[in-house]
Amino acid sequence: MGVMKGKKNPRGQLHSGESENMESTFIILAVLVVAVLGRANTVALAASLLLVLKLLQVDQYTFPFIEKGGTFWGLVLLIAAILVPLARGTVTLRDLGHVFLSWVGLSAFILSLITTYMSGQGLQYLTVQGHSEVMPALILGAVIAAAFLGGVPVGPFITSGVLALLVKLIAKL
Repeated sequence: MGVMKGKKNPRGQLHSGESENMESTFIILAVLVVAVLGRANTVALAASLLLVLKLLQVDQYTFPFIEKGGTFWGLVLLIAAILVPLARGTVTLRDLGHVFLSWVGLSAFILSLITTYMSGQGLQYLTVQGHSEVMPALILGAVIAAAFLGGVPVGPFITSGVLALLVKLIAKL
């Protein structure tokens, strides 16, 4: 089954690539354990998928695809799920009109503008501006919140957006 690839050196120690591979496997296993204990099914399923791909040794082919397109396709599916009531006709133009006349509907609209903007800032902060070093903290926070606080782990982009704005504010002081 081989999570360990390649050979051992003359002392019987794993080469650095192999130890990094084992280390990453243990990290994903730890995420899986925390997710299972906290009943964070989406996190557990994602960690399980990555572990299976690693154990099948197809990670070098599949991980780049998941890493590059996963966010896009995940958002497409998420938005499609949210739009289903509109597509089915269970939410009508009249319903939409009533929503925008209530304070709750207007608040939802304004908060949606803010959080969507923040998510965009977070994605740019992590990718374009190259601050991926904060990802472990974002991931750990999302996993713990999903596992033990009943959260849904879609917050890293919003969190990194808040972080990006905080960094900009502090830099101006």
